[in-house]
Amino acid sequence: MNDEVVELGEPDIRDLMDLEKLCFEYHWTREQFLLGLEGGAYKVIGVRRDGGLVGYMAFSLIADEMEILNLAVHPGYRRQGIGEALLGRSFEMCAARGVTKSFLDVKVSNDPALALYRKFGYKKIGVRKKYYPDTREDALLFRYDFQQNDA
Repeated sequence: MNDEVVELGEPDIRDLMDLEKLCFEYHWTREQFLLGLEGGAYKVIGVRRDGGLVGYMAFSLIADEMEILNLAVHPGYRRQGIGEALLGRSFEMCAARGVTKSFLDVKVSNDPALALYRKFGYKKIGVRKKYYPDTREDALLFRYDFQQNDA
């Protein structure tokens, strides 16, 4: 399925918060979403299907770096390419801005996310012990270098 990935805004906050609650034990507040959507601290892109928000990605763009803050896909829509569509669109946005590297952290137990990031060429660069407040799980740190992977 060819999903259209669109930039989200303040009118999408309720949908974003609802999706977060389905996907994460520890979720962002309205104020945290407003910081990005109104304050410009980060970008939020999403995919809608069947009249609802089924996936979103929040990421910061600072100088030549992109950091993935959150990527969530509705449990009923997983393994359908939505995560790939979101990540692919963010890479297009990064290319347009001359971004050279990307970072993210992910729970050590999140096998689907690990597979997605590795498929896109992210490499593990470190570990943050007991990083996540909800599970006290370790976070794996990943990096992607755009020039190295474009060559």
